[in-house]
Amino acid sequence: MAPTHTTMINGLGVLGWGVGGIEAEAAMLGQPVSMLIPEVIGFKLTGKLREGITATDLVLTVTEMLRKKGVVGKFVEFYGDGLKDLPLADRATIANMAPEYGATCGFFPVDEETLNYMRLTGREDEQVALVEAYSKAQGLWREPNDEPVFTDALHLDMTEVEASLAGPKRPQDRVALQDMAAAFNKFMQEDTKAKPTERGKLSSEGGQTAVGIERSFEHDTSRAVKLNEQDFSLDPGAVVIAAITSCTNTSNPSVMMAAGLLARKAREKA
Repeated sequence: MAPTHTTMINGLGVLGWGVGGIEAEAAMLGQPVSMLIPEVIGFKLTGKLREGITATDLVLTVTEMLRKKGVVGKFVEFYGDGLKDLPLADRATIANMAPEYGATCGFFPVDEETLNYMRLTGREDEQVALVEAYSKAQGLWREPNDEPVFTDALHLDMTEVEASLAGPKRPQDRVALQDMAAAFNKFMQEDTKAKPTERGKLSSEGGQTAVGIERSFEHDTSRAVKLNEQDFSLDPGAVVIAAITSCTNTSNPSVMMAAGLLARKAREKA
């Protein structure tokens, strides 16, 4: 069975997605796999990410927009002149998140950035030239000002993307970094009204209380933790870095570097 994040290959202009066990077995036995021709939703990208804004911020914004649109069982194709400033690693990050925004895949067309990746990974010049010639002959090559015909379309100006965090429960519940304190308070106030077993899900989060967050909510979920022969009391709002990598981060070298630097800084303050 192919993994759900097989969709990352679409960042390179190769159409693909994960399949279930029965479909995989059928293909291995030489049987055809039928499917309905899907709707294709266009996602136009213009502008350029501002300095300090990462592919993670972009993909959380894209995921939020596509979940609101509703793309389950559909293909999403990214287009627009913004692609010329979007490196392949960032495209791979967006394509990787197709399961999170609900689409069968998120496809990027072949262009010069695709060929640059082929050269970077040691492909022969003849193969690179063949891919370019074939893509242009088949109408798969991205041209400036292309406006393909889609079932429906969305648009995002990447200059408007801001630093973001995934929501407390789902990645599509994006929270702007500047709104994090207020969003956390609101979530905790709502959570205290939930069943005790539901409130307990947050009680094991740890660290020091996030700056700027006032405890305007009731809490009875403190937990005693012992680390390196020291006793700590962890309350809601405390921050503990348990893991800062994911299949999305590992698809992008720059985000991986940022995660490593964050871990180092956290270690220095420990």
